[in-house]
Amino acid sequence: MFTGIVEELGTVAAIEDQGDAIRLSIRASTVLEDAGLGDSISVNGCCLTITTYDADTWTADVMQETLDKTSLYGVRPGDRVNLERAVTADKRLGGHIVQGHVDGVGTVLSRTPSEHWEVVEISLPTELSRYLVDKGSITVDGVSLTVVEAGTDRFTVSLIPETLARTTLGARQPGDRVNLEVDIIAKYVERLLPHAGGQQ
Repeated sequence: MFTGIVEELGTVAAIEDQGDAIRLSIRASTVLEDAGLGDSISVNGCCLTITTYDADTWTADVMQETLDKTSLYGVRPGDRVNLERAVTADKRLGGHIVQGHVDGVGTVLSRTPSEHWEVVEISLPTELSRYLVDKGSITVDGVSLTVVEAGTDRFTVSLIPETLARTTLGARQPGDRVNLEVDIIAKYVERLLPHAGGQQ
């Protein structure tokens, strides 16, 4: 489990094509401070497992299903990626509950800068729109954000200078693809409501 608070920007060091998967090597520092084999790290919102690591690089195997369903398909050496270690029980939940299981891929539609923040509009697969509400939570490329306006096929978020400077969202341009994860609590509520309605 994650919180959507990015710890550092890593750099894709190498990609090894394995036919129905890739082996992704990422250069990092902070997330490797207490790393161990089998640990989970969120990469642009995708939960990946450490398979090897050294002082400044770690690798993960990315299966075809993940490549088909996320924006990790198409990453190249030199690309920056958002990294977050799995949360521990003694840490503050600074964002919201994030699983690292991408629900869909959106596209940056527009950016509107202002003096102290930037409004970004992102497309949304219509089947996910029922999970978004104004002022609710959404994860974009692993970053926990508050929805400003929720539509049927798009939504907006406001990015503060800290988010623009410390995550990949500062460099995303219209046309760029981003990973989306909706609030898991909304999905559980939807699942439970029909059953609860039949009870007296």
